[in-house]
Amino acid sequence: MTPEELSRQLRQGSSRYLRKRRVVVGLSLVASTAMGVIAPYQMGLVSHIPEPPLPWLDADRVDAAPEAYGILATPDAILGLASYAGTMALAAMGGEDRAVTRPWIPLALTAKVAADTIMAAKLTADQWTKHRAFCSWCLLASAATFASVPFVVPETRAALARLRGASV
Repeated sequence: MTPEELSRQLRQGSSRYLRKRRVVVGLSLVASTAMGVIAPYQMGLVSHIPEPPLPWLDADRVDAAPEAYGILATPDAILGLASYAGTMALAAMGGEDRAVTRPWIPLALTAKVAADTIMAAKLTADQWTKHRAFCSWCLLASAATFASVPFVVPETRAALARLRGASV
């Protein structure tokens, strides 16, 4: 496939798998936006993360916790931005028929979304168990991550069928 064909397919294609991939990109952009609100706080560019004044919300405490800096000695929102960029790249990669022509791509996307979902669930649980508070922006990112799951399953089934030799 030429870059011109790929451009046309990604922008104008209407296959059901491509429509679902677009949703995954959109949800990853929502999660990235949430990480983009947290990252400046974790890097000291701003002194407070705005959020609704509810008693169980405290983004400043949650996102300043030592655990938020424990992986690769990097603020977790920065790692989250990189992770969601990876998810978007896998969702955007390949043409409309990639389940047939490159079945490893949908499988890789599903593995990535599964890993993201497990991490989002763990981080959400940790917020409450360790801090007795939540970060609303983190909850938004987690919700967007969880919402991505059903959108990757159909193409993954098609890719697995292709690998088993069934017609898709």
